[in-house]
Amino acid sequence: MKNMLRVAAVTPKVHIGSVSGNVREIMDIYEEYKDAADVIVTPELSITGYTCADLFENRKLIDGARRGLLQLAMATCTGQSALVVGLPFEVDGELFNCAAFLQGGRVVAIVPKTYLPNYGEFYEKRWFSARKYDAVMVNLMDPEDDGDELEYNAGSKKAGDRAVGSEVLFGNNVMIEMGSGDQRVKLGIEICEDAWTPVSPGRLLAMAGAEVILNLSASNEVIGKAAYRHKLIGSVSSDCLCGYVYVSAGMYESTSDLVFSGHNLMYENGKLLGEVKPFEDGVLIRDISLTKIRHDRIANKSFADCKRDFAFRKYETVVCDTPLMDKGNVLMKVKMTPFVPSGNKLERCMAIFKMQVAGLQRRIEATHCKCVVVGVSGGLDSTLALLVSAQAVKNAGLPPTTVVGITMPGFGTTNRTKNNSTELMRLLGCDSREISIAASVRQHFADIGQDESVHDVTYENCQARERTQILMDVANKKGGFVVGTGDLSELALGWCTYNGDHMSMYAVNTSIPKTLVRSLVNEVGHFMEVDGFVGIAPIIDDIIDTPVSPELLPPNPDGTIAQKTEDTVGSYILHDFFLYYTLRYGMSPEEVNELCKEAVRQSDEYNFSDSEIDKWQKVFYTRFFRQQFKRNCMPDGVKVGTVSVSPRGDLRLPSEIEFEDFL
Repeated sequence: MKNMLRVAAVTPKVHIGSVSGNVREIMDIYEEYKDAADVIVTPELSITGYTCADLFENRKLIDGARRGLLQLAMATCTGQSALVVGLPFEVDGELFNCAAFLQGGRVVAIVPKTYLPNYGEFYEKRWFSARKYDAVMVNLMDPEDDGDELEYNAGSKKAGDRAVGSEVLFGNNVMIEMGSGDQRVKLGIEICEDAWTPVSPGRLLAMAGAEVILNLSASNEVIGKAAYRHKLIGSVSSDCLCGYVYVSAGMYESTSDLVFSGHNLMYENGKLLGEVKPFEDGVLIRDISLTKIRHDRIANKSFADCKRDFAFRKYETVVCDTPLMDKGNVLMKVKMTPFVPSGNKLERCMAIFKMQVAGLQRRIEATHCKCVVVGVSGGLDSTLALLVSAQAVKNAGLPPTTVVGITMPGFGTTNRTKNNSTELMRLLGCDSREISIAASVRQHFADIGQDESVHDVTYENCQARERTQILMDVANKKGGFVVGTGDLSELALGWCTYNGDHMSMYAVNTSIPKTLVRSLVNEVGHFMEVDGFVGIAPIIDDIIDTPVSPELLPPNPDGTIAQKTEDTVGSYILHDFFLYYTLRYGMSPEEVNELCKEAVRQSDEYNFSDSEIDKWQKVFYTRFFRQQFKRNCMPDGVKVGTVSVSPRGDLRLPSEIEFEDFL
């Protein structure tokens, strides 16, 4: 896949004070993972160890670290991966705690630590100087260097137009641009304490264009610190809309009064991609999506405004033109159902349900209505709308009969859905009504000259519009308003009848996709069973097992549902996947397609073929763009997630888009 940066966060076994031992460990790591990641990141001061204390002032260690750096740089000639290491580095008679970026046999850049901790257990100002935002060229070579270092000098290459050879760019205001062609990424580096400051170098680097921040750390472990790291790194990644890689020193760094745990973290736009937990050895390799980062930065204008506020800070960029590696399977979890909560599903579903209920309750109280009218079909969408309505009037202190539920059997209604509708309304205590549409639709067929034996779109839509007319007129008669039942997936595909089920006074499911509707009905329905609505659980279970259908065509001879929506439009699992990545991250059709196939490869539950994905993805784009006119006049409805198609908030599109390029 394209637009991915693969990063390996590796904590090697450290040999405190032994440059040769640490160089061997890091070389072994590079040899093992040089074809597995674009960038391999090691902890702070990984060439010497972090806890060397006053040994940092010893010339043997200082010179040895510089020579070890050159050895590691030469080692990167053997692979495509970049390597990031930590070392003490001397410039103009001062010693700095630094990170070095190595690739293609050379030292690309050296970044010194900006903020040195000198409190509690930390004494870094005893040994190191701080450096502030002034990039300079420094010489890597010593006049008395031996042949190994001369070999490094002879093998020097170019970074952009800058010959690096024995010189390298040194400074806090340095970024590295990796890649070639249209596959490029900007990286920023900060070191441990830098991230713990109010205005961190990483945040400033992100404002200057860095898309991924690498943090080399030697954070010791104390109780509660691991949770704090999550909050800290997650917050920077979220605020700065960036990837963030945090690599910390491991248990072999532990000495005297301190213990280190090797806690490594990787975040993307505030989302945890993976971690090596404290005291658990392991290598963390993940793909960071550049598409997601770039989409959110484009969409978030506050980020752009903030970036301009810090434009006075000038940064140097060193270019590495080595291509990013070709990636087959992506090293991140890709769910087939991105809208469906993971983990504590009940808690997340109840939070969404409460938002729906609050929105409807507010509309009820603001309009001083006497009732809310819901068309109940026995399907998932109308069930969720009915549950929301029942809870909203309960919260408002109104009697349950404030909800007027109407089932309207027609030519395709089955006994199964009709009975489920009637029983659910009874158990919820609604004002339950049954109004058949058969006679009125037949009269309408006669009026417009529609042959009832011709089961075309007119045959279907006449029924949908008749049902909406009944709901609207009952609402007028009772002094109430109609609660819409249609969901986000139907709006995205235009799978609704214009001015039929498309229309209502308030649509509670308008930002709930079909895959999430199913989860909500299941979780909320069973919760309400034990929260005062006794007996609804078996009905909920049968509704969940009922095929998704508008029931507008006659049933099978045995009375079962003949018209199944997904036979016509395709699987809602696929369409919700396409919808999420198209709207949430603005991904191209090609990238969505690759990601969907990767999600199938990772799934134990879904087994869509490549041809199925290709076929239904074309259907998705065709329907999505052609049906924009329906979304341009959709009713009000509460927004519960990051994806919405409301023309008043999230999606402003012309109805006349020429979308052939998307196919």
